[in-house]
Amino acid sequence: MAGHSKWANIKHKKAAADAKRGKVFTKIIREITVAAKMGGGDLSSNSRLRLACEKALSSNMPKDNIDRAIKKGSGANDSSTFENIIYEGYGLDGVAVMINCLTDNKIRTVADIRHIFSKNGGNLGTSGSVSHLFEHCGLMLIDKTTSEDDLIELTLNFDILNIIKVDNNNLELTCRPDTSFYDVKKSLKDAAVEILFSDIIYRPILTVDLKKDSEEKLIAMLDAFENHDDVQDVTSNANLSE
Repeated sequence: MAGHSKWANIKHKKAAADAKRGKVFTKIIREITVAAKMGGGDLSSNSRLRLACEKALSSNMPKDNIDRAIKKGSGANDSSTFENIIYEGYGLDGVAVMINCLTDNKIRTVADIRHIFSKNGGNLGTSGSVSHLFEHCGLMLIDKTTSEDDLIELTLNFDILNIIKVDNNNLELTCRPDTSFYDVKKSLKDAAVEILFSDIIYRPILTVDLKKDSEEKLIAMLDAFENHDDVQDVTSNANLSE
């Protein structure tokens, strides 16, 4: 339903990531390297790199690993040629799925993505086939120690899309995925607001309820995507149970 929190989906993704920390480190290092190559190694002027480094730190990646990845990406001798591609498709019960990849061989990657869809009762779509079902935005989960009124007051000067109550009376804030995301986050941190989670995501505009026996199969497909070395992030509009 419209406006429904997607925190169940995010919790599933976070739990899956926590269970595969070594693979997560590899993916984050790839993202840091590519971000540094594209925008330089200065975190203050490279928002994509800053977000990747924040993910690395929140995953307890050693700082030396982060620094090496930045140096590799921003160095003149880095010959890696990774391409950022978003694949779109459908899973069981018409669930829309978006897969964000960083690949050095898109022929290999698209074949693998198509295979995972087919093996799990889904199908790979064309570019734009499901992206209109998602909103690209910054998302933050705010601890319930901050009231909704206080959060609204703290963010009055920013381009906030929505603030709603979610699990355990925590607050979910969404904003534009550009500099607003970083400005809002810095402002909240300066005000000592506890941010439990933050990321730039594709948020479903509407969710799809699954048939009784479909959720386990869909999660298996999402996990298969997450386990692929070239996949950085997976989003669906399934209304997953808690």
